[in-house]
Amino acid sequence: MTAILHQIKASLYENGLTENPNDYIAKVSSERTLNISEICQAAVSRGGADTTPQAMEHNFKLFMKEMGYQLCDGYSVNTGYFTAGTLIRGVFDSKTETFDPKKHSILFQFNQGDLLRKELPSIQVDIVGLADATNFIAQVTDVKSGSVNDMITPGRNLKIIGNKLRISGNDTCGIFFINQVTGVSSKVDVSDIVVNNPSELIIVIPELAPGTYKLEVKTQFSGSVLLKDPRTFTIDNLLTVQ
Repeated sequence: MTAILHQIKASLYENGLTENPNDYIAKVSSERTLNISEICQAAVSRGGADTTPQAMEHNFKLFMKEMGYQLCDGYSVNTGYFTAGTLIRGVFDSKTETFDPKKHSILFQFNQGDLLRKELPSIQVDIVGLADATNFIAQVTDVKSGSVNDMITPGRNLKIIGNKLRISGNDTCGIFFINQVTGVSSKVDVSDIVVNNPSELIIVIPELAPGTYKLEVKTQFSGSVLLKDPRTFTIDNLLTVQ
């Protein structure tokens, strides 16, 4: 029997992806997001790595920079902990059609590798009960590319699935894309909310600049009555505009 080395806490949320009112999905209750420096520090202080956190961080950044370069040349990468490869999205209408950035796109795909997969039996999951907030986003789908929780296409539709999503309340409520570098928040115009249902939103994505964004939904909707104050919730995944 595999020894339990790790513990994950998760809360249950109503499942907005099915019509069954009595089923739930579990979402990991992440304490916070660790950056490169914090992981390197932990590797030395907890893991006994025979180097300094600064040296490890320096070498890691060199490795990642070179890996990115090789991926851009079309090579696949297998680190043991994850695999990565370069993909082309979009339809080619004939065997002589060439790549067109206006209808085709390039992206990088990462998947768990064998070494990380072998750690799964050592993780204990503790379900702590129903989440306090019943508003949540289960997934988002970029309608043009079909990308789920990943790439988004400005000016095209985004389907947002979850629970108690309907935008309702005062002027501070709405759907926002927050640039993770600049911190600038772009609000979706009310006229660009095509579908506004409790379990599904369909919007036109604003003309966002290339970058990484956090999707944020703010609403006072709770069912039969409005909440006194807006409730804000996000999806864990960051969304990317190429």
